[in-house]
Amino acid sequence: MAGRSDRRRKVGKGGPREPSPPDLPAELSPAFLPEHDLDDGGIYELLAFADLDISDREAAGAEIEACTFSNVNLSQVKLRRGLIRDVAFERCDLANLRALDSSFTRVALSACRMTGLSLIDDDLRDVTFAGCRVDLSTFRSSKVDDVVFTDCRMEQADFTEADLRGARFEGCDLTGAQFTGAQMTGSRLSHCELTGIAGVTSMRGAIVSSSDAVALAFILAGALGITIEDG
Repeated sequence: MAGRSDRRRKVGKGGPREPSPPDLPAELSPAFLPEHDLDDGGIYELLAFADLDISDREAAGAEIEACTFSNVNLSQVKLRRGLIRDVAFERCDLANLRALDSSFTRVALSACRMTGLSLIDDDLRDVTFAGCRVDLSTFRSSKVDDVVFTDCRMEQADFTEADLRGARFEGCDLTGAQFTGAQMTGSRLSHCELTGIAGVTSMRGAIVSSSDAVALAFILAGALGITIEDG
């Protein structure tokens, strides 16, 4: 949809910017199946998807723009070279959704179930995850720019080789998360559960809150083979 302009973003003091929200019109047309079913090369614009089951689909080159999804089942969906722009997901099931070599721009996800989500070699820009279950997920080799995870369950999430320099984690459970090979200079973590994270030495340049720093120091000491004893 040519001519759609980006909203001006607030720039924080270092680190990621505040993500721009989806640019959505006041009115959308309701989506129906099978007319608006997910398919190869499909283009979906200005649609409101609600209470639909679009699970277990496969699509290559699909484009979804200026749409909303409310209580939609998208579990087991497989996307290749997809484009998702100016889209809001609320209370949706995206468990085990897989997206390869796809882009997500100005996307908001709230209260979504995303266990087993797989985003590999994807590009995420201006994306917010709020109150979502994103455990056992993978963001391997993906690039995130102005992406915020807030109050999310992210146990055993895999960020191997991901570019997280534009990421912010706030109040998230990252127990057992994997950060090996990730780029994290300027990324921010505040009030997160970091027990058992791996690849902590890849967190060079990250900014952490003081409440997280103590736990992180013990994890880093363990990674470096340092034994801490009571004096």
